[in-house]
Amino acid sequence: MQRTPFDIPDQMREAADRSVEQAKKAVGQYLDATQEAVAKAEGSAKSVRDGAAEVSRQALAYVEENVAASFDFAHRLVQARTVEEIAALQKEFMAKQMASLAEQGKSIGGMMGRAATDAMDRVKK
Repeated sequence: MQRTPFDIPDQMREAADRSVEQAKKAVGQYLDATQEAVAKAEGSAKSVRDGAAEVSRQALAYVEENVAASFDFAHRLVQARTVEEIAALQKEFMAKQMASLAEQGKSIGGMMGRAATDAMDRVKK
């Protein structure tokens, strides 16, 4: 069998070369976008960790504050001389603690909201 020479026309080679270059460019852009997305996710995760750490520190401070208030209440209770005084101390303690817990909950909720917003902002950038 005799082989016939087959030449690829210059136009086809040029078109194929352009296609390869375009594909290379597209893959490069895809990889760049992927690396950027990973970096943003890492930044977002760090932001979430930082926010969670801040919330944890504040929650611990509130626990310490509430424990101190409870010990103060207990100290005042043991010094009470009448049932009426005990009832008044109990009423005062409960009112203060309810107000304190409401404020603490609002504060922690705000901190968590800010942490989530910061994380989302990092993702959007």
